[in-house]
Amino acid sequence: MAPASMSDNKPVFWTVSVSRLAGLFRDITLEYDHLATIEPIRLGYDEAVRHIRERIATERCDVLIAAGSNAAYLKGRVPVPVVVAKASGFDMLQALSRARRVTERIGVIAHQREHPELAEFSATFHVPIVQRTYVTDEDARAQVQELKAAGIEAIVGAGLITDLAEEAGLTGVFVYSASSIREAFDDAIEMARLSQLESNRGRRAAVADTLQARYGLNDLRGESGAMERVRQAVVLYARSRATVLVQGETGTGKELVAQAIHREAPGGHGKGRPFVAVNCGAVAESLLESELFGHEEGAFTGARRGGHAGLFEAANHGTLFLDEIGEMPLALQTRLLRVLEEREVVRVGGTRPVPIDVRVISATHCDLEARVREGRFRADLFYRLAVLRLAAPPLRERRQDIIALAEWSLKNALAALRGATHINLHAEMNACAALLEGYPWPGNVRELRNLMERTALFLAAEPLQALTPAFLLGIAPELAERIEAGPASVDAVGAPQPTESLTQVLRRFGGRKDEAAAYLGISRTTLWRRLRGG
Repeated sequence: MAPASMSDNKPVFWTVSVSRLAGLFRDITLEYDHLATIEPIRLGYDEAVRHIRERIATERCDVLIAAGSNAAYLKGRVPVPVVVAKASGFDMLQALSRARRVTERIGVIAHQREHPELAEFSATFHVPIVQRTYVTDEDARAQVQELKAAGIEAIVGAGLITDLAEEAGLTGVFVYSASSIREAFDDAIEMARLSQLESNRGRRAAVADTLQARYGLNDLRGESGAMERVRQAVVLYARSRATVLVQGETGTGKELVAQAIHREAPGGHGKGRPFVAVNCGAVAESLLESELFGHEEGAFTGARRGGHAGLFEAANHGTLFLDEIGEMPLALQTRLLRVLEEREVVRVGGTRPVPIDVRVISATHCDLEARVREGRFRADLFYRLAVLRLAAPPLRERRQDIIALAEWSLKNALAALRGATHINLHAEMNACAALLEGYPWPGNVRELRNLMERTALFLAAEPLQALTPAFLLGIAPELAERIEAGPASVDAVGAPQPTESLTQVLRRFGGRKDEAAAYLGISRTTLWRRLRGG
């Protein structure tokens, strides 16, 4: 197939697969060849990255389409957006049905995360299903061998998993369907269209380079009560078009929450609609007004010829995420309030109002109510932005999630380095629990993820090195900063406050002693004894 020229109007897609998924890609390509120029790449991981980087220097590619671990590996390593083909719940049910015709001893191996709905399905219909996850090829092979040793006879999964299952003498059941691949191709068409619009607008680098929300409900990881309440709020708020204010310390994942709210819109409407993000504290005041509201030609010195559509227009029928809203200058707060009230925007230097239908989600790490009292933030704008409110919990208030988050982050970091996952990683991580759970994590989940990337670098350099508390302390001496007599409270701005009393901690968790004990780093029995004065 001849390479597409830069002047071709049709978007250019490359499908990337080394498994049986390639055949499904090939079949669906025939249905879309009138809409896009599509070429298969039968490579994976490092080989695919090198191949794509070499070709992209002289050839055009608008979107890559891949699946599973191969797609995860490509993301961030190639200068082309990646659409991830995902199996639907119906695909999974069909695959389980096919597996059940062969045997009752069924396993499911998924990339990175399990399917929580399968546990309920298994209990309801009395179908025993063993679930496992993998990150690297070596990890996948180990999981297949582990299931085989446990007596599993059929394994449901993506192409890599089914290939490994059949190689091990088991029945491999391919989970993807043609409809799921068509959905990925549809997403690629929409992404290419939006990217073209974005290219025409010539956005400045300070503005987020994506018009699609990449994260959903499943990316809000953690089994703690605090995270379950966040997920429940996300599902509830997604039903409304009202504004949402997400508050939380730096590193708690406020943008992930915003993207999940956008993607969970009823009927899947959020998935194909624009999600546009801007950091109000990272753009100079002189540029922020033009970026948000747009400008007409000649509006000011240096104004773009032909004018410039703002972010509100770019996010029309979708979501505009205003990060660090507390840093917005007072003068722009007035304009923002008017746009929210009137549902229309007037470009800088213009007179014609442009109607918009935009859902606004804002986020801040600071205490906006305090700023309202200080006169640094408009009270009427605050109440307009905070119709719905959601607090992203700091990591120290969800300690039971720390080990699982650390293990997941470390697996991904090792995969990025092409390092083999330790066979005893789960047990070794649990051995480090006291060390990791006792640290206050002022940088929250972001700090934990960064530490795991550092850990992966050292483990990949020394494959025989065991993950022990001493090893962790050697590469992260900050972990020695342990909490004594219960952790200090931290306010919305991140400033430490005096140590809380047991009564205050209980009140913080609504009387739930299990969560209060976990927060304090003590057992429930010890908490009970201290409350009784023993």
